[in-house]
Amino acid sequence: MTTGEQAGGSAAAQAPEQPAEQTPDEAAEQSPDEAAERERLRRWRLVLGGEAWSPEHAGTPTGRDASIDRVLAALYRGAPEQASTARGQGRPAGLGASAPQVARWLGDIRRYFPTPVVQLMQQDAISRLGLTRLLLEPEMLAAVEPDVHLVGTLLSLKQALPETTRETARLVVSRVVAELEHRLADRTRTTLGGALDRSARVNRPRHRDIDWDRTIRANLRHYLPEQRTVIPERLVGYARAQRAVRKEVILCVDQSGSMAASVVHSAVFGAVLSSMRTLETRLVVFDTSVVDLTEQLSDPVDVLFATQLGGGTDINRALAYCQSRITRPADTVVVLISDLHEGGIRDQMLRRVAAMKAAGVQFVALLALSDEGAPAYDHAHAAALAALGVPAFACTPDAFPDIMAAALERRPLPVPGG
Repeated sequence: MTTGEQAGGSAAAQAPEQPAEQTPDEAAEQSPDEAAERERLRRWRLVLGGEAWSPEHAGTPTGRDASIDRVLAALYRGAPEQASTARGQGRPAGLGASAPQVARWLGDIRRYFPTPVVQLMQQDAISRLGLTRLLLEPEMLAAVEPDVHLVGTLLSLKQALPETTRETARLVVSRVVAELEHRLADRTRTTLGGALDRSARVNRPRHRDIDWDRTIRANLRHYLPEQRTVIPERLVGYARAQRAVRKEVILCVDQSGSMAASVVHSAVFGAVLSSMRTLETRLVVFDTSVVDLTEQLSDPVDVLFATQLGGGTDINRALAYCQSRITRPADTVVVLISDLHEGGIRDQMLRRVAAMKAAGVQFVALLALSDEGAPAYDHAHAAALAALGVPAFACTPDAFPDIMAAALERRPLPVPGG
């Protein structure tokens, strides 16, 4: 079974429950077990399609089920050559090359399936049926369900976007960025703010900045049983009033095509981190060249449209640039986000990582910053980094604040599954 067929089965399995049409007498005569079996057969019919299903098993879909069946068949049950015909070679099949027909299909999948499934089916339609070119039409772009994958596709197409579509594309990207910021910003600021406070403890804090829990533990030997109290000879607190930059963070992000979702999330996190006054944040993106986008961090949409997805990968060159920008190694965290398919000089890349760590830099290697898990990556390079004390692992956006908090506090990283 192909990836697209698996996705089609997943979509069918998540179709809203809609009992097959039956007479009132038939419904009354059905036991719960018979109803459950009928629903199971209904879903299998939608998954497999008419070609692989005998009508006597569950009958022919009618009503809403017939419409769902047509939506799935248009995408997942065509011949493999439909992808080429949909691009204009020969007779169109599947969704065809007609923009109105695609618009109707987009409307149908939004009617029958939940948003995550809609986004998955859109992604499959773009890859299986060659519908990428339809995203160049503002009417089509306005009809799709925005998500991270769509943003990645738009960014890869941005040089080809006609003037009439660019503003619509920017609005779509802005919607996705706003949703990600709403989901991630507050937790990131809270988690990292606490980590920065804890990393700046002082022994003569003002009263409002005293960490009473740590102060009590530090003075337990001065407990007076008769008074049932602790005499705090040493106060432990936070330097919360400090406004100077205490830590530096460099996000070094691979912008090759396979890292599109990671680029989107990195732009959002870069903007959030740059808004924290006690952090100095730098965002560097690279392929075979290196671009510093730090000046644009106030607007992550500008950052994304400044990236250039695709091309080769030169991690060594990118790390050389980042290394040249480090002024306080002991207070710096470098986060490399890459699948580690190095096209540059491998040994120099590893020597740079080792040199940064030896100078006191906290170095983090993420194979991905997305909800998709680890991509295909270079296992030999990952093992070489691990030998230097830098485990390489994939990280979800929700886990990223905890990873960064540990790095800022110089604690062991909470590696997923580690």
